[in-house]
Amino acid sequence: MTRDLTGYRVVAVHAHPDDESIATGGTLAQLARRGADVTVITCTLGEEGEVIGETYAGLVNDAADQLGGYRIAEREQALRELGVRGEFLGGAGRFRDSGMAGSPAHTNPRAFVNGWEESVDTLAARLGELSPHLVITYGPEGGYGHPDHIRAHEITHAAAERVEIPRIVWAVADRAEIDRAAAAIERVPEGWSAPGPGELAAVDSYDTVVELSEADHHAKREAMRAHATQLWIADDSVNPTNPHAALASTSDGHTVFALSNLIAQPLMKREHYRLGHGPAFSSRTSDLLEGL
Repeated sequence: MTRDLTGYRVVAVHAHPDDESIATGGTLAQLARRGADVTVITCTLGEEGEVIGETYAGLVNDAADQLGGYRIAEREQALRELGVRGEFLGGAGRFRDSGMAGSPAHTNPRAFVNGWEESVDTLAARLGELSPHLVITYGPEGGYGHPDHIRAHEITHAAAERVEIPRIVWAVADRAEIDRAAAAIERVPEGWSAPGPGELAAVDSYDTVVELSEADHHAKREAMRAHATQLWIADDSVNPTNPHAALASTSDGHTVFALSNLIAQPLMKREHYRLGHGPAFSSRTSDLLEGL
């Protein structure tokens, strides 16, 4: 692949470690391989996450409460797999994972959802310094409705009112495509479940799609594998965090993974985006940096 994007700058604003890999990993890897300067800004340490595998199960918030620190290392490995750099909004640990709506984590004064003014100020300052041509984040629904995802969307657009951003795109999953891939899952590992109707977050329309090369898809899969406390790749592999192998089979060749809910999901070979701000794309296969 030619390095045709040298000189372009891209920022991805994500809520938790692992979001960058699941939602946008292939795109970030592709942009970086094409020469773009790619920075991932992660808003929290993901302290409220659950843990897959018993090795580090005691790190969760109601036990040792050390998961956030561990997830820093997972994210660093993931970013190396993608070939991009990263930072935490306001520094590591400044904003805490807010948990799901209604959870006790929401009342923590350091929760990301409780730091509106500082988070907008901090992000606007960093975007002013980085001067990106393109910013990638979530749509207003936050993908699957997590309050931190929604807040990441909100502060990105609030910051863009202060700093000129040529284009903002929202990472989404196309419902028709993900449903076809999910239907092609023929066997799920013991203890896992196949996704039910509407169980995988998706939207009915998108503006453009990024086709992932084998190299892009490999980088995405390995970046996801690096987040071993949060993701289980069903390709019969094991790791020190989760020493249990899982193997799924599909009729269309997609790799299968699961979050801690153990609902099988296809690891998609295309990543979809909606336009949040800036000039429209000329087609559904337009480059994210087209016309910038």
